Amino acid sequence: MFDNLSSKLDKALHVLKGHGRITEVNVAETMKEVRRALLDADVNYKIAKQFTNRVKEKALGQNVLTALKPGQLMVKIVKDELTELMGGQAEGLNLTGNPTVILMAGLQGSGKTTFSGKLANWLKSKKTKQPLLVAADVYRPAAIDQLKVVGEQIGVDVYTEPDNKNPVEIAKNAIEYAKKNGKNVVIIDTAGRLAVDEEMMNEIAAIHQAVKPQETLFVVDAMTGQDAVNTAKAFNDRLDFEGVILTKLDGDARGGAALSIKSVVNKPIKFIGTGEKMTDIDVFHPDRMADRILGMGDVISLVERAQEQFDEEEARKLQKKIAKNQFGFDDFLKQIQQIKKMGNIKDLMGMIPGMGKAMKGIDIDDDAFKGIEAIIYSMTPAERRNPAIINSSRKKRIAKGSGSSVTEVNQLLKQFNQMAKMMKMMQGGKGKAMMNMFKGLR
Repeated sequence: MFDNLSSKLDKALHVLKGHGRITEVNVAETMKEVRRALLDADVNYKIAKQFTNRVKEKALGQNVLTALKPGQLMVKIVKDELTELMGGQAEGLNLTGNPTVILMAGLQGSGKTTFSGKLANWLKSKKTKQPLLVAADVYRPAAIDQLKVVGEQIGVDVYTEPDNKNPVEIAKNAIEYAKKNGKNVVIIDTAGRLAVDEEMMNEIAAIHQAVKPQETLFVVDAMTGQDAVNTAKAFNDRLDFEGVILTKLDGDARGGAALSIKSVVNKPIKFIGTGEKMTDIDVFHPDRMADRILGMGDVISLVERAQEQFDEEEARKLQKKIAKNQFGFDDFLKQIQQIKKMGNIKDLMGMIPGMGKAMKGIDIDDDAFKGIEAIIYSMTPAERRNPAIINSSRKKRIAKGSGSSVTEVNQLLKQFNQMAKMMKMMQGGKGKAMMNMFKGLR
């Protein structure tokens, strides 16, 4: 996500981070490099120029040249302007209405159906929401079946009328169904369309008029860059939507859409898609994204993801086991499952300050734990409970059963023992204080 932009901005700001004398001349030169980086990320030229002009004006106005730490102040100004460019602050959903109606619009192939499922899953996780997915795409072959599969995957009901070819009727009937069946959020997945297709634009406008949604969300593929921004403007002129959803930010997205869309349509980015799993959805926080673009990580989002998987009762049980030296591989497996639920491993690593740059060019498979899991599943229940009993003959059997080598089994056992010792140390003193602080963030 934004790897190329991050790298170029880091290079442009390098001289202003304390690696050289800062003057009005090299501030101007740096801004030229920043503008090039933005243009290369497919940001509109006018927006890129306005951005760098504002940064330069603020830098000179705040006496960056004579500041004690001019480089740091300059980076802060760039960060603040990036945050403002992307919307300033996170914008939530309007969940009023009974039921709340959310209309999904967008181009063909933008990932609208998949994201409808992600949004339903996200709302379902809030406990108080009972979403209903509505299949209102009557044109694309297998569109209804795709939404059904998504619904089954996340345990959310899908309203369909396979023989009805009128999406306005389907949407209205779905809302009545929701009222009768205790569903308090209705997510309508409409057909993908082209902005230039007048007939299809008339149809989405008719659905909008008929159901009067609390939220109309425009779903756009981040990989299409400036084209996405232009399409968003065309849709907004017709629908006046409430917000934007950027999908496929885990791909080779240059970032132009995320950086430009707010300036062009004056509508916030509300959510982003960061992977293929139904859990790969994040509320869009402009300040956190600015931090990540500038290589500062995103610790707050990392903590929030960890908290979502944090089970206090399980944590208490685990603490008791650690205190009694009873921490085994079954417990280790539970920890791995929690980490996997947090999302894409490379994405998580990028949230740690400084790691984004270190991870550049390194591909981390989402199945990074597969080998470890195979070794653990090849152990007997007794071996998982008490790893100390694993001798050389057991290691050979485990290696053979998991398709690995004895060396790999030894390596896992060594890492496990080191982790168990570390967790034991974390039980008292500073470790306990850190855990209490972590709980306090909930």
